[in-house]
Amino acid sequence: MDLESNYEIAPTAEFIQSNKFTRVALQFPDELLKDAVRVVSALRAKLRTLRESNAEQNDDAPEVGLFVMADTAYGSCCVDEVGASHVDADAVVHYGHTCLSPTSTLPAFFVFGKTPISVPDCVKNLSHYAFPNGRRVLVLFGLDYAHSIQNIREKFAEVCGAESKPEVQYANVICSVMNPSKGRKVSNKVQGTSGSLTDNNSFGTVSANTYSIGGLVWKLPEGHKMDDYLLFWIGSNNSAFANIVLTYNGCEIVRYDASECSMVTDLSQQRKILKRRYYLMEKAKDANIVGILVGTLGVAGYLNMIHQMKVLITGAGKKVYTLVMGRPNPAKLANFPECDIFIYVSCAQTALLDSKEYLAPVITPFEAMLAFNRGCQWTGEYVMEFRDLINSSPVESRNFSEEARFSFLQGGYVEDFDPQGNGTEEDKEGALALANATEKVLQLRDNPNSIVKGTAKSGAEFLATRSYQGLDIHYDGSLPEPYFIGRSGRAAGYEDEKNGHEKS
Repeated sequence: MDLESNYEIAPTAEFIQSNKFTRVALQFPDELLKDAVRVVSALRAKLRTLRESNAEQNDDAPEVGLFVMADTAYGSCCVDEVGASHVDADAVVHYGHTCLSPTSTLPAFFVFGKTPISVPDCVKNLSHYAFPNGRRVLVLFGLDYAHSIQNIREKFAEVCGAESKPEVQYANVICSVMNPSKGRKVSNKVQGTSGSLTDNNSFGTVSANTYSIGGLVWKLPEGHKMDDYLLFWIGSNNSAFANIVLTYNGCEIVRYDASECSMVTDLSQQRKILKRRYYLMEKAKDANIVGILVGTLGVAGYLNMIHQMKVLITGAGKKVYTLVMGRPNPAKLANFPECDIFIYVSCAQTALLDSKEYLAPVITPFEAMLAFNRGCQWTGEYVMEFRDLINSSPVESRNFSEEARFSFLQGGYVEDFDPQGNGTEEDKEGALALANATEKVLQLRDNPNSIVKGTAKSGAEFLATRSYQGLDIHYDGSLPEPYFIGRSGRAAGYEDEKNGHEKS
């Protein structure tokens, strides 16, 4: 596929020209960076052509400045608004795989790419699952296959004919133009786009029958549920597909691998992730010090989510620290050994970190809400998008510190730390004292020696217990030691060594 078509040079130039942007950042992932120079050259040539054709209407139109962005601070699937702000960009053109998370300040144009696919072979495999027993099928896909979905629909309709009409639903792309600003109108009248998205649009379950995930949106007929459908995924085994498997874990799911022209039905490895996530939730309940990892500075609503996590953690009687470090890795997080658990606030497609190599587990905001809220029980439902959790009830106001909690990992009851202290004397001597004591005795009746004292610590307390606390600084008022001149020269031969060789 040629460069002009795959990178949508003409639609991109029309988007820039119609909105009169003068400084545009072009964001490339690592795997597409090799094409950046050719894309910029083609885009400049197309913009020059458009400017010359509109010269009579706008003689003083300035030349558009194009800036290539690479090596983003966070996930490459999100729009890097921080990097774009360094060049004072008016808009961002995002290339390659994307999560389509809403931006906070800058308009964005998305070029998904056009990965090749064998439409006849895909339709053949889709027919295999759609025809038997009139099965309901929902077709989902990676955004890089959005260009072929219309052809697949038409080919499948030809195969079905007029008599047999299996119930097959197709998802649609939410948008290819994003505008977070309410005060600025961004034109999306560009050939090949799928509409625009503002910060008023919802994610997750928009309504009772409308669903959205990973940049896709679809509507089911009245009375139908997601569990009634077989999910037919077209694309690779990437983070977008992992989100589908976790979010709709009650559905039967198959995957068509377009690169290999084959079907993948064994999803046991993906489903094992749920068991791993449940274990991490149980481990988070025993944590005393929690670190919030900021995994994005551009996705709309991330500050609200961080604040909500702080309220949740503090209400659960745990110490919380907020850490901003770009893309997390085991070496970075090893600098914070005092943290028993980390909460990663990021877009849905980068939220799941394989924390087996980390000293402490890394969980998602949804898992944190289940772990730190005793009123919550996991029903199997899994939420990846943190924006769907904003304004959810963080934690009940009732004080749980007097209730011993059973820890499955420690094999006993745990008394959580009380963030408000041990209570007032009125509470201790009042009418509630007998009820609280009775409840506690009933919990420990079978095994009175099984309770574990859960002492919450701060970073300073953790440092005080370490054997090594850094370089020692003596403040005894003694005079500093006299300095002396060290060696000079190179390691291959210092000057004093040279003199010694000469004498010998």
